[in-house]
Amino acid sequence: MYNLPPRLAAKLNGSQFSNLFTFQVAARHLSFSKAADELCLTASAVSHRIARLEAELSIQLFQRLTRRVQLTEAGERIFAILQQTLGDLSEVLAQPLDADLAGPLTLYAHPSIAHAWLVPRLAEFGQRFPGVKLDLRVGNDRIDFRSRQIDLALYYGTGEFHGLSAHRLMQERVAPVCSPQYAERHGLYGAVAQLEHCTLLHDSLAWEHAAFDSEWALWLRQQGEGLALPKRGLTFDRSDLCVTAAIHHAGVAIGREHLVSEALGQGRLVLPFNGFARSGEYAYYIVHPALDVLPRRVSACIEWLRECAAHTPHA
Repeated sequence: MYNLPPRLAAKLNGSQFSNLFTFQVAARHLSFSKAADELCLTASAVSHRIARLEAELSIQLFQRLTRRVQLTEAGERIFAILQQTLGDLSEVLAQPLDADLAGPLTLYAHPSIAHAWLVPRLAEFGQRFPGVKLDLRVGNDRIDFRSRQIDLALYYGTGEFHGLSAHRLMQERVAPVCSPQYAERHGLYGAVAQLEHCTLLHDSLAWEHAAFDSEWALWLRQQGEGLALPKRGLTFDRSDLCVTAAIHHAGVAIGREHLVSEALGQGRLVLPFNGFARSGEYAYYIVHPALDVLPRRVSACIEWLRECAAHTPHA
């Protein structure tokens, strides 16, 4: 657990508690004006409260820059303490003390893994945790946990999540996929060179900072093929849209095993080459703020996700 600095602990009184809450809101937004909107105050009132808090505690909490503010080292420490403390308090107030596992839980996930892997498993989640009110949000952005009320995020990436706790959920494997008709029409079975005559389907947001053709370039490097990427292509911002386009004969997509297993089993997609290969360093991760103690429903959700991953069959 975090410990209050001795100087801060000695000076706290009722006035400081009010101003500390104002500071916590401003630190979460890194903006006095956004904090003012949330607190129904003026920006100058927020600034005055924080300046008074800094003067009374003899601690500089913010650096005031030309068009923004940023936390000092002391401000970061105190903000972390407040986040932990207010989170624990909210956890207690959200449900009766004798309640079983219950309460709201917001999970953020990339659209493709949510659509193809997570959502089909939510019925089992509801049966296992009937008291947990799951709110699933999807998007391609790396979210800011300080400004968004998100408990967990499910990302595809390398595992580098600065300032956050990350748990590796499952490795991914990839391979080109297309409809059986497309493979026959272009003579693809066992003939990688035939890709030169195909339309490639690209996920432009495969991972953070990815180029539009990053997945294809990575797969070709792994195969040791000197093949240049064809100029014909269609680009999407979701892997599952690439897969849907491939099912409907639009071209060849890089299929992630966990996202295309069902379509392969149904015969709507085929693997025209040598099966799946490791996706390099990329995997799925469960990410959350670095807290000393997670709320029970959050830790239970993490364990459930791990169980689902452990029982996910390979194609």
